[in-house]
Amino acid sequence: MARKNARTLVKLVSTESNHVYYTQKNKQNDQQRMELNKFDPTIGRHALYRESK
Repeated sequence: MARKNARTLVKLVSTESNHVYYTQKNKQNDQQRMELNKFDPTIGRHALYRESK
């Protein structure tokens, strides 16, 4: 019997511009929304990215 995959695709949106990253996260280990500090190429510096729906 096949096991259900715990990893799902999530969209991370920059708080300072409209740039978007797509990544995967394990929903069994991290139920909360993800927040990462990543480089934003539209503004040329690091910015906070938050998970959106």
